[in-house]
Amino acid sequence: MGISELRQLGARGDVLADARDTAGTDLVRRGVVSSSDLALAWIVQRHCDAGLDDILRAEGLADKDRLLAAHAARLGVRRATVADLTRLPDYQSGVDPRNLIKNAILPVMDHDGRPAIVTDAPPETGILNNELSENGMSARLLLAPRHAVQEAVASRHREALIASAQARVPEAESCRTWGAGFGLRLGVTLTLLAVLAILSLAFPVAVFGVFVGWAAFTLIVSAGMKTTAFVARMAAGDDALPMPPAPDRKAPLPKVSVLVPLFRETEIAHHLIARLTRLTYPKCLLDVVLVLEEEDDLTRQTLAQIDLPPWIRAVVVPDGQPRTKPRAMNYALDFCRGDIIGIFDAEDAPDPDQITAVARRFQQAPPDLVCLQGVLDYYNPRQNWLARCFTIEYATWFRMILPGMAKLGFAIPLGGTTLYFRRDVLEDLGGWDAHNVTEDADLGFRLARHGYRTEMLNTVTGEEANCRLWPWIKQRSRWLKGYMTTYLVHMRRPSVLYRQLGAWKFWGFQAHFVTALSQFVLAPFLWSFWLILFGVAHPLDAVLPREVLVGFASLFLMVEAINIVIHAAAVRDPVHRHLLPWVPMMHVYAPLGAIAAYKALYELILKPFFWDKTTHGLSLPEAAPPAGRAVSGDGVHLA
Repeated sequence: MGISELRQLGARGDVLADARDTAGTDLVRRGVVSSSDLALAWIVQRHCDAGLDDILRAEGLADKDRLLAAHAARLGVRRATVADLTRLPDYQSGVDPRNLIKNAILPVMDHDGRPAIVTDAPPETGILNNELSENGMSARLLLAPRHAVQEAVASRHREALIASAQARVPEAESCRTWGAGFGLRLGVTLTLLAVLAILSLAFPVAVFGVFVGWAAFTLIVSAGMKTTAFVARMAAGDDALPMPPAPDRKAPLPKVSVLVPLFRETEIAHHLIARLTRLTYPKCLLDVVLVLEEEDDLTRQTLAQIDLPPWIRAVVVPDGQPRTKPRAMNYALDFCRGDIIGIFDAEDAPDPDQITAVARRFQQAPPDLVCLQGVLDYYNPRQNWLARCFTIEYATWFRMILPGMAKLGFAIPLGGTTLYFRRDVLEDLGGWDAHNVTEDADLGFRLARHGYRTEMLNTVTGEEANCRLWPWIKQRSRWLKGYMTTYLVHMRRPSVLYRQLGAWKFWGFQAHFVTALSQFVLAPFLWSFWLILFGVAHPLDAVLPREVLVGFASLFLMVEAINIVIHAAAVRDPVHRHLLPWVPMMHVYAPLGAIAAYKALYELILKPFFWDKTTHGLSLPEAAPPAGRAVSGDGVHLA
């Protein structure tokens, strides 16, 4: 796999002679690895912040079981058996189970009654948790595979870990309390609907006029914000989406963990693994965690038939409520090994050099830059008109509006994939809100509230455009429901939000959420102005002069023209140019969001935490991922 590339690095025999790694030389003495392969691994270690075992396993130079046996023999310790991991009683160390999983440590009472630490790492790797020493624990060492240790900890602390995954975010910043008081919520909703119905019957024109007025006002605000972001994006040019930084070959690359949540993804599991293997990041530093649900037997059986490389592994999330992507990621976060945490979706096809670009940017960025958002695109835009319009929408959002908002200094809502975080900050903030069905947008504003920044990076991930009408509406309704939830959560205490974000970001938050939601929900009121353009009587003819109504209609058309210009600019590059003739179809595509908005409102009241899953694998046979850019190599790229 990667052996030939390692050897192309040009290792010399004198590297081994100069080395002082006793564990490595012991592996050679015991015949686990050859001296030349060990020399190659040491060269890789100069460029990568990885342990020797990780390098040897990732490159297929040594077997995991033989490495563990050699370390046990060198240290004179026992290897823990499956029975040991299952039956030895816990040693009550007082350490948080999440830290035990994070460091792959299982404190137990050994057969003779002495405390013992089961781990996969020899002491010199520095993995053993300092908390154990602080608790006065003097224990013998037992060795076992990392995944076996983590699974044993997860089994012994199942309920505590389930509870933690569900409520990791502080209650004040979570929407989980929305699930309580269903009767009150339903009663308030029915009361408001009844009042609205009575007012509409008593004063139909006035009620209609109020809704039209608010729809027109939010249309103006939305168009103003979108146009300003577009102008800022065009004025910034290439700086709006900065290229990845030049490699700093003096700084070793960090370990990166990538979470890939899967649920009923049997159709694309093989394609996913193939796409992940295209990543050029050194595999000894890459930790891909496939996050599976306990009750999803089909996906687990499908993956069991695939020979996964050593840098890809599965973590099974115990069943619980709510059954959402953020809850699963909260649980899997502690199993990760990286200092940087990334997110991919099951159908993603990222740029091969994407993680290298992310790692180098984080190395050169100031501490307050804690999140990098890549560009999302679709690799099946030619499938049908819906896929084409969805691709135009994504190109507009990720290549125009989001970079423009970032340039203007607004806090930006995140996309659900191609996201990368500094792990320490992500953990400090409590990870993701398990109950929010747009955990990405919510996290983007939580980061901003705590003084952290997000930056767009010019690296592209191809996804599968949802190209069937009802699945598209279901997906969009989930996004809109999450937007509604996110707004309600962050506006619990507006004065606190204002103080944390500052005036500029606070009003940007209002403009983004209020106008987006209002435009979808009140879209039918704006459509009424087509009546004027076709010379048909309008409901407000009795209270407003015809000139005013014509002005409203002209405003409506002007905004449509602005949207067409922005959409066209977003797809002017060679990759998307074939979509230009389809830009006018966005006027037919956009109203679908209104249907999704009413479905979202219904679910916000009755099923706030329901995750309406998007079905993947419906596209045409896999096409090549969209061309992002040409990128030079960086340091040691291992297959």
